[in-house]
Amino acid sequence: MKPFGYLRAGSVDEAVRAGADHPGARFLGGGTNLVDLMKLGVETPPLLIDVSRLPLDRIEKLPDGGLRIGALVRNSDLAAAAVVRDRYPALSQAVLAGASGQLRNTATTGGNLLQRTRCTYFQDVSKPCNKRAPGTGCPARDGAHRDLAVMGHSEHCVATQPSDMAVALAALDATVHLRGPDGERAVPVTDFHRLPGDRPERDTVIRAGELITAVELPPERPGARSRFRKARDRASFAFALVSVAAVLEVRDGTVQYAALAFGGLAHRPWRARTAEKVLLGASATQGTFGRAADAELAAARPLRDNGFKVPLARNLTVGVLAGLNECT
Repeated sequence: MKPFGYLRAGSVDEAVRAGADHPGARFLGGGTNLVDLMKLGVETPPLLIDVSRLPLDRIEKLPDGGLRIGALVRNSDLAAAAVVRDRYPALSQAVLAGASGQLRNTATTGGNLLQRTRCTYFQDVSKPCNKRAPGTGCPARDGAHRDLAVMGHSEHCVATQPSDMAVALAALDATVHLRGPDGERAVPVTDFHRLPGDRPERDTVIRAGELITAVELPPERPGARSRFRKARDRASFAFALVSVAAVLEVRDGTVQYAALAFGGLAHRPWRARTAEKVLLGASATQGTFGRAADAELAAARPLRDNGFKVPLARNLTVGVLAGLNECT
């Protein structure tokens, strides 16, 4: 038994103060990932700060047409919200593609963004892992890495970020709002998660004591449509081998706007900027969609057993973009 302290925060300010005063403390929302990691001995926080009863559980329409999603909005409520399904269908689809109904009833928006890799070496405290214990090595590189990264990895880590929701948010240009000891700040979701580099233990740019308070979506683009699609080993309750979220606007057969993000390929949701440049102003054809995917995936560096992810990502991309084009 590993003892730990527990504090039920009565306000956001109290939660932030407690986080700043207790190095290593963790905020507890739904606990669907954190508690599992504590059971495994991967996470050993000295203090859990329960934020589950804070007033951060609302979905609000903003005056400019955007949407503010509180950090404690449950995944099931987020996926079911009419405004999300109507304006940002890729987000609803991504949330519904993750976990089970029971977990979605508990998991929160903020916690979803902070969930940690499912790399087996990270979750097994008897094995070395640079993400869990910096400097011990990355046995996944030469070991079991079929599910792991083909882009953006380093010699120190080949883990992938598991959130489906974060992939959709990356394509939708969402912003993460944080409150910490130094006040409030906003971070584009595309910059929130990190590539591993030589500091793979740092999943995100979040600072000590900072609490996610909300995620904000910009107004929907008139004429644009979005979609999320996920490939996995079984039909449900499985993490993505590859996922794709896309936003596409086509007018008179020409791509006017495109945003594309991959999941399952890297240490963070991978915003496909190179592919977007190929798409913009080009004819909306399957040939164009394939060339855009190829341009992005040219940077892939697959390991021994996960090279199949590259053609899988290409095929998913073409399929998603072609489906969106048919809807225009």
